[in-house]
Amino acid sequence: RSENELAWDDSDWGSWDNPEAKEDGSGTTTVRSAPWLQDCVVSLSPCSDLMVVAKDHKAVFLSAKWRTDDGGREEMTLAVSWSGTLSTEEGESVSSVICIPLASQKRSSTGRPDWTCIVVGFSSGYVRFYTESGVLLLAQLLNEDPVLRLKCRTYEIPRHPGVTEQLSGPGILYPAALVTIDGFSLFQSLRACRNQVARAAAAGSEVVHPPPLAYKKWGLQDMDTIVDHSSVGIMTLCVFDQMKNASILGGFHASVKGSPPAMSQYITVGGGPYTGFYYAIEGSSQPLLSHVALAVASKLTSALFSAASGWLGWKKQSEEEPTQKQKPKVEPATPLAVRFGLPDSRRHGEFICLSPCNTLAGVTDDFGRVTLLDVGRGIAIRMWKGYRDAQLGWVQVSEGRGERESSPSAPLPRRHAQFLVIYAPRRGILEVWGTQQGPRVGAFTVGKHCRLLYAGYRLMGVNSVTSQGWLLHTQQVCLFDPATGVLRTVTVPFHLALSDKKSERAKDMHLLKRLTTLLKSREAQSVLLDIKHPAVKKQALESLLANKNAPVSCLTNITRVLLASLKGQDPEAVDEGLFQLCSSQLKLLQLYTDIQQLHSTGEATTDTHTEPVSTTNTTGCTAEELARVSPTLQRYAELTSGSRPSVSFALDSPDASLPVRGFLSQMECEGEEIRRLVCVCFSPVGSFLFWGCLTGQSPLQKVCNTLQKTGISPQQLLSLLLSVWLHREKEVLKKTEAVRHLHTLLTALSSMKGAVEESWDMQCVSPWWQQVRSACVQSHSSAAALLAAIVAHRAAKANITILAETKFQSEWEAVSLELEQWAVCVRQLEDVLSLQTLLCVPPPQGTPGSATPHCSVKALLEGGRGGIADSVAKWVFRQDLAPERLKDMLQRRGEAESTEQPSQPEQGKGEKSQEDAAFNRLLVSVCQRFPDSLSPDLLFAHCCWEYVVQWNKDPEVGLRTVPAHRPSHLTHSHLYTQTSIHIYIHTHIYTHRHAHTYTSTVGKAPKDRLCRRDVGMGDCAMTSFLGSCVQLLQILMEADSGVEEVTPPELCVEEVWGGAEGPASLAELALEQKGVHYPLVQHHYLLASLLHTAMTFSLRVKPLSLFDSKGKNAFFRELSSIQLMPSGDMDPGLVSLRQEFLLRVLTGWVTTQRVAVEGPGSGSGDKTWPSLCLDLGLLLQVNPDILRRHLVCELYNQGLDPRAEQVEDKDVLGSQLLVLTGQRLSYSLLHTQTQTRPAMELLARLPPTLCTWLKAMDPSELGCPSVPLSQTSRLVSRLIEILPENHGQYSLALHLLEAVEDLQRED
Repeated sequence: RSENELAWDDSDWGSWDNPEAKEDGSGTTTVRSAPWLQDCVVSLSPCSDLMVVAKDHKAVFLSAKWRTDDGGREEMTLAVSWSGTLSTEEGESVSSVICIPLASQKRSSTGRPDWTCIVVGFSSGYVRFYTESGVLLLAQLLNEDPVLRLKCRTYEIPRHPGVTEQLSGPGILYPAALVTIDGFSLFQSLRACRNQVARAAAAGSEVVHPPPLAYKKWGLQDMDTIVDHSSVGIMTLCVFDQMKNASILGGFHASVKGSPPAMSQYITVGGGPYTGFYYAIEGSSQPLLSHVALAVASKLTSALFSAASGWLGWKKQSEEEPTQKQKPKVEPATPLAVRFGLPDSRRHGEFICLSPCNTLAGVTDDFGRVTLLDVGRGIAIRMWKGYRDAQLGWVQVSEGRGERESSPSAPLPRRHAQFLVIYAPRRGILEVWGTQQGPRVGAFTVGKHCRLLYAGYRLMGVNSVTSQGWLLHTQQVCLFDPATGVLRTVTVPFHLALSDKKSERAKDMHLLKRLTTLLKSREAQSVLLDIKHPAVKKQALESLLANKNAPVSCLTNITRVLLASLKGQDPEAVDEGLFQLCSSQLKLLQLYTDIQQLHSTGEATTDTHTEPVSTTNTTGCTAEELARVSPTLQRYAELTSGSRPSVSFALDSPDASLPVRGFLSQMECEGEEIRRLVCVCFSPVGSFLFWGCLTGQSPLQKVCNTLQKTGISPQQLLSLLLSVWLHREKEVLKKTEAVRHLHTLLTALSSMKGAVEESWDMQCVSPWWQQVRSACVQSHSSAAALLAAIVAHRAAKANITILAETKFQSEWEAVSLELEQWAVCVRQLEDVLSLQTLLCVPPPQGTPGSATPHCSVKALLEGGRGGIADSVAKWVFRQDLAPERLKDMLQRRGEAESTEQPSQPEQGKGEKSQEDAAFNRLLVSVCQRFPDSLSPDLLFAHCCWEYVVQWNKDPEVGLRTVPAHRPSHLTHSHLYTQTSIHIYIHTHIYTHRHAHTYTSTVGKAPKDRLCRRDVGMGDCAMTSFLGSCVQLLQILMEADSGVEEVTPPELCVEEVWGGAEGPASLAELALEQKGVHYPLVQHHYLLASLLHTAMTFSLRVKPLSLFDSKGKNAFFRELSSIQLMPSGDMDPGLVSLRQEFLLRVLTGWVTTQRVAVEGPGSGSGDKTWPSLCLDLGLLLQVNPDILRRHLVCELYNQGLDPRAEQVEDKDVLGSQLLVLTGQRLSYSLLHTQTQTRPAMELLARLPPTLCTWLKAMDPSELGCPSVPLSQTSRLVSRLIEILPENHGQYSLALHLLEAVEDLQRED
């Protein structure tokens, strides 16, 4: 069978003389034309992401792109990315093309190329370099002969230490010369040219010439014709080879140098000789600096001057034509004689392909032979015949991480194997041969017009430093079929190189491969038995058991037969690991089969000897307990069943059947004991074993008996039962009979041997029942855990009663520590269920939704004494409850009976009212269960802290809700004060300091971008935050006054939750805070107020400039410390700065009031700023009369006369208002664009003194010059009342009154 698989069909080879001749049915011969691809030059990038197809002067670039086929699958395709004309010289054509990917220089690169350069050789001798989009980067004339072949060498990671690092770079072959370009110089030049082209295309400017390229040019001598070459790299001869060469070349008296020189080896193929070996000693020829003929288009919009037709350079096209026709200077070549060759006068070489490790090379010739050369020794070591027009490639495979690396001694180095790929187009076959003398390991029938694409190099620009940590691409061999457009990759497994076809390991690996295709058939058994090596046989059995399609009966039969064959062998020759695997897996398969058969029988749980027990124990006390928690269970089921829709997979569903491979992967068998392999929260094995019993669809007692016979410990079975019960909570709540079946299962498991110890003392805790309690208190399924605890409590009580009757034979009821533990556990689970039901209430629409939090007894105990209040506070935040509503709901906790009576809802609001009533009942019920942990003060304190935490996560969204839940809702002064201190110290003071420092540095209200960068929030959020700081410090000052009169509160917790251990609660942390120093708090309040006003009205101020040295040093100290505060009279200069600042605040506020009057809703209507400024003036020692006068003047200045009259008093100086009135009248008479005749006549009648005074007024200082005359008249009347008659400007005020009255009469 293996020979048939490796054979190929040779009936369609065709004629050797005319390969394109084919006979049709009538016997005549028709000649088909060869596909167009045979006449094209094709090159594929080593990364397989770019292909170039060129013919004559045209070329097409194809780039890799993802595409979705009709079936919805993603596949990689090569699509045309650029096409056009490449030649620029008349009559030249493309002769060779290679694609060189350039490595990325970014630190985050892992080996992917940055971009790919296309190198094109022309018949004119030019070599040009293009980008992937067809943009010309470099053009170089290195020789005037046609370019025969382009090849490239790149960096290879040395496999052994001491290997010489090879130089990289492309090689260009001419008929009599070979040019090698330095890879590092070329890499830098290409990057620089690409950057210059990008800048020129963006800016439309010209580019500069790149630095010259470094290359070497060798004149190859002593060969008649050369058609291909290969650069082996730098090599160093051993001493023997050095002496041998010296003797051959120099004779007997030749001298030998002390150290062998480094040489670059080149191999050429052609004729006379058939193969030539050249050696160029390093340093014998200096690199030449080329004059690069670079021409880059400055504008890419014109198709006429694109990469397809020509490029713009320094001059216009008409001026460039003479210089383009004049070819650049060509450097002469350094002669290089052939060292030796393989002479064959009739044979002419056609192609040479070097192996990846540079030790072997494949050569094709015109006789249809493929010769394998040993590069180091220069000899032919193997030859294949019958491969005319063959194409070659190499595949290098590394050994997998296996036995060689896991050996107990030092790990052996990984081996590498090389395979030669030969494509014979005339026979339409692709073969893979092992080297050096290996067999043919693969043969494939392909088309006759394909192209074998093998690059032979990797990324350019990589060295020993940059390649660390990179995953370099392997050198792939690809076959391109032009008929189907498919590009296939040749992949060879490593084990094919181990030895010939008679090797047992190679044969076993082949059988293992066949086994994967025969799992469903009966042949798998014979194939598995034919494998000889125990390790391979074990691997085959494991893969067979892990197959998802293999039926369990087939797996059982194969395992049983394999175990029987092992038992029939010599015990010493049997592998112990394989024998243990077979026996253990057979036991697990038998258990899986037995349980599956019991579930498939469909028998219900009707065992007569278990029915009375479950009925007796589930009545009485258990029924009463279930009835007590039934309303909460019903409400919990309604809330959890109506949860948000989520994505789930059918394979992950608990109802999905457990495949046999899943059962085997989670169970293990050691000797006679079977146990779980993976301990997770939910195991599908538990659902497979017990769900049928819980639903009453499987015979419960038979299942328990079967499990007991297998040797599984009762503790493992109990863990599986509890996992499925707690995980499938929703189904359990829907099936009322599941509780009775759970009680029966618990009783049956408890009666197993090894479950409850016979020597158990009732005054101690039983490990068996402690396991049940541990699972319940850790579970987040509150309802299922409570039901399991109630059932287990009854079962444990019955067990204890039976033990008491047998030991004491008394009618007294047994009292034990176990029952006390159960009573506490059930009470805790009832509390958790009530709390979890509250947490499941969905948030209202429009609020930011989040996943429903889950709590458990263990989580609440580990959360400390404040864990319960913290959970409810998070729920309050999600519900977006207003403090007033929460306070109202908490006041009803003592009125639960009245709230249970349904009120009559209004028409159209009945459903909403019913939801609110149920909502209130849930919260009241939780508060009644936790009277100490959820006292109003503690709950409000945690709510306040939760809102601050949410603000800290997102300052711009959460800040708007913080003032609503401030500590002012607390009733206890101590908790009130200490909570405020805790909030300010741990959250606000840090941002307060940042805002103060930044504002002091900038000297003005910062912009939004700068605020976000330095403070972490926008300017609007920063203003709101400073306002919140002002309120918090004000609350702290108010609360501090009454702290000494009240004793600190005592923090209590419920009795069943007294064992809570964890972090200290918020109340405990707050009460531990030290008291505050009132003057220091007032000092910070003053700074926060100044910052808030500066941000609100966008004022230029440095807050520290308003305080003396003592005040500056006292900022941001501990509020409980006593600092040296400013006292006494302030410096007049400092008071002047403070007064100026407050006057600017009043001016800014008046401006906002005018905006609010002119456009409703467009400005701020806050009227508390004047009083705040007066309060700040008292603290800052600023005269309040000056502030009042300035406020009145600004109100009149902005035209807000009615408000000015409300603020005005007798102490206000009238001279300032007299100037305002003159400015208004001057604007009406002299500065309006349309002056009326009556106004001009009135101006002529005015007294000269008044007229001169009005002309001296500047109306531009008015904020609102266009004021009705009635307001101005009322202002003058008020002026006359304010000014005393002996005032110097009293007569001027009388003249103003007469002028305004005359102007009113004219209007």
